[in-house]
Amino acid sequence: MRIWVPTEQVAAALDGLPGVTVDVVNLDEILADNGDLAGYGDLPASAAEVEFYVPPFFPRSPSVAAMRRMPLLRVVQTLTAGIDKLRPQIPDGVLLCNARGVHDAGTAEWVVAAMLASIRRFPYFAAEQAAARWSSRFTGSLAGKTVLIVGYGSIGAAVERRLSGFDVEVRRVARSARDGVHPIGDVLGLLPEADVVVLLAPVTTETIGMVDAAFLAAMKDGALFVNAARGSLVVTTDLCDELQSGRLKAVLDVTDPEPLGPAHPLWTMPNLFITPHVAGSTPASGKPGLEFVRAQAERFRDGEPLLNVITGEY
Repeated sequence: MRIWVPTEQVAAALDGLPGVTVDVVNLDEILADNGDLAGYGDLPASAAEVEFYVPPFFPRSPSVAAMRRMPLLRVVQTLTAGIDKLRPQIPDGVLLCNARGVHDAGTAEWVVAAMLASIRRFPYFAAEQAAARWSSRFTGSLAGKTVLIVGYGSIGAAVERRLSGFDVEVRRVARSARDGVHPIGDVLGLLPEADVVVLLAPVTTETIGMVDAAFLAAMKDGALFVNAARGSLVVTTDLCDELQSGRLKAVLDVTDPEPLGPAHPLWTMPNLFITPHVAGSTPASGKPGLEFVRAQAERFRDGEPLLNVITGEY
């Protein structure tokens, strides 16, 4: 069985697997990103033998398009929970598996840090430190707040666990109702009661652009919006309008577009703190991710059922 992986680190995690040949191939680094593999020339000859493919963490056009030139391909295993860039391009008969669960700890930690940083004004104090100014001032506190998690899955549950000592009330929204979790249809009625709204929903045809002018207008004055999902779930111009007015605050780990160009208006919005899609980029995600890829490769080699198989939009 031949496997393509994007880095030496992933290859090392697969070292010693009997019956497995591993090649380190990252087409995004060696080919121009013009969106059409037809213009790239020949792929490495081993593409004809690849059965199990691990694309780069943030795959671009070359690594996505290559899947259709692997005649023996049977499994695409991502390093991320999000699969929106890959799912529409998966060839017929090929299984797509994500890394759901791998990034729960790192992303949940980022979400809590984002809340605390914004509410306790850490970006402001960091700027004052850089200017050598002792600028003491009153701040808010997370204690006593109502936190609404929109997209309550494994990461949402991990966020709630980490909030258990902060004296907050957590409310939950998911695609469909279950015990203790509201359906997405209830979200507009829940938003006015939330001090912090955390977006963790997957990318689907239903969620793209869900955080629009109506969604944001339903949030209470002074509320904090935290996005650790995907930028495409937010109508960026509508968010900019609310931030510019000063009515809402936000912390974003993801944006639309991504990465942001230097002239994008988000950079200059008041009450906004941005991190460059790093919520899951921690050792807490790295080692479990590598172990998961190895376990999946072993399952496939041995003919066992794979985990995290995507059967719908997510």
